[in-house]
Parts: sequence; C-alpha cells; structure tokens
Amino acid sequence: MIRVNEIFCSLQGEGYHSGTPAVFVRLSGCNLHCPFCDTRHEHGTEMSEEEVVEAVRRHAAHHVVVTGGEPALQLTPSLVDALHVIGRYVAVETNATRALPANVDWVTLSPKDAFLGPQAAPVLTRADELKLLFDGVHEPQPYGDISVTHRFLQPCDTGDPTQNARITAATVDYILRHPEWRLSLQIHKILGIQ
Repeated sequence: MIRVNEIFCSLQGEGYHSGTPAVFVRLSGCNLHCPFCDTRHEHGTEMSEEEVVEAVRRHAAHHVVVTGGEPALQLTPSLVDALHVIGRYVAVETNATRALPANVDWVTLSPKDAFLGPQAAPVLTRADELKLLFDGVHEPQPYGDISVTHRFLQPCDTGDPTQNARITAATVDYILRHPEWRLSLQIHKILGIQ
C-alpha cells in the first residue's frame, strides 16, 4: 500500500516540462522539514498500486509527475512499470536524499541541503534537471558531482510580493551573468491553478 495525499490533473508549473499537461501523484510524507515548504503533504489515503494506476488512467495526460513530500520514500519499480504499461511517462520530483527506482523516465532533483545542512545532502549521482530555490542572496551550489542535463533557478516564494519581486529580479540578474542556468517560474501560482 502507498499513502497518497492527492491525485489530480493540471499543468506542470515548474522546470523543463513547464506548461505540459500532467497527472500529479502527490505521495504523503517527507524525511525533511523545510520551513519554506509550500505543499501540504502530511495526510493521505492508503491506496494499492492498482488503485493509483486506475486513478491516473482516468486523466488524458500521458505525463505523470510523482511528487510529495518525498516520493522516494514510497515509489516502487512495480508502480513505475504499471504506469508504463498504460502508456505513461513517469517523472519524479525529489530532494534526492534517497535512491529512486531505476525505471523512472525523468528525475527533477531539488536538493535542500543549502537550507537544511548536511543531513539533507543528495545521494543521487544523476538527474535530468537540477532545480534550485534561489533567495537572491546566497550563491547557488553547482552540484558539480551530480550529472545533470538542465539547470534551473527558481525564485523562492516568500509570500511577500515586494520580497518576491526583489528575489525574482536577483534571480534574473544572476542567470544573465551565469548562462548555464535557466529560469523556472511557478506558472501554476501565476495562473492560479492547482
């Protein structure tokens, strides 16, 4: 059984696949407790892998984003295989502190050790995209020991429009001076969608 917080269909709001229709499978629980976390993921319903697959199948989107919390605490190779059988592309958004099933199609690594210290250090050695929250003050870690194809900086949402505007401007300025990075905006928040 897997503890699932929610399953819903929307547009991917961040990173490389921004704007892509996707079914989000938000798993409950996380091994980190980030003070800036914008996701309520503590509660959930016990579901079998078959029930998860059936819930995903009800939506037309072929892109599935397994997120949380921290999905690596519960995601199994058999669930990924079952989603592949129904023709889905499986992406995972992870803090990278735990290993992932090898059959995942896309890995978005969003490490939190810059905020939480060494106990949150990534253990993964490769990812398709690295997405870092940027506060406009601290130099982003390059994570040169992790093989990544795409690098994104995402302005940290503080909830304060004035502060957010300052952070976004600093993020754009940083990227213009460091073109190995790309900008990731949370378009789902901009559009007011889930």
